Amino acid sequence: MTTAGTRSGGPVRRGAARRDELFDALVELLLAEGFAGFTLDDVAARLRCSKRTLYGLAGSKEQLVTAAVVRFFRSATTRVEAAVATRTDPADRLAAYLRAVSAELAPASARFFEDLASFRPAAEIYERNTRAAARRVREIIAEGVESGAFRDVHVGFAAEVIASTMEAIQQRRVAATTGLADAEAYEQLATLLVRGLRSE
Repeated sequence: MTTAGTRSGGPVRRGAARRDELFDALVELLLAEGFAGFTLDDVAARLRCSKRTLYGLAGSKEQLVTAAVVRFFRSATTRVEAAVATRTDPADRLAAYLRAVSAELAPASARFFEDLASFRPAAEIYERNTRAAARRVREIIAEGVESGAFRDVHVGFAAEVIASTMEAIQQRRVAATTGLADAEAYEQLATLLVRGLRSE
């Protein structure tokens, strides 16, 4: 027997859909404008909902921001992996991976990244995702070296260089020294790696 809450179009499903809609709108708002200057009242007004509704998503502004950042990176990871899944050539896979990362970061404003860096829980989420991305890049490089598609480079060393660069992007050092946004930096990294690693 199916209850009203589990039937198609029932209140549980509508509630989940509304929750997803609010989180998507919240992520879009934070990416565009950052979050340090917002109060819960501000967020409720911008999302056209009540503070009570926001408290249904998270117990505080800090928890709400953290949940939104988790959602952003989780969704981005899914789309990045989907971009790689259709490629077989290691060079294409590497370029697709890094350019997909670039595309996912492109909507994020400088203000968002500044706020991210200054709010430790959110910064740690970005750090974890950067480390995971570095491991993924290492896997793709190892595949390329093993198949002969890439030069016979020391995979561990190459991975360390790449991880250091990705960490510098994440920690805003690249933005500070070059003026490049994070998305632009990943695009440059993709170009350098594919050209440098491809076996001639």
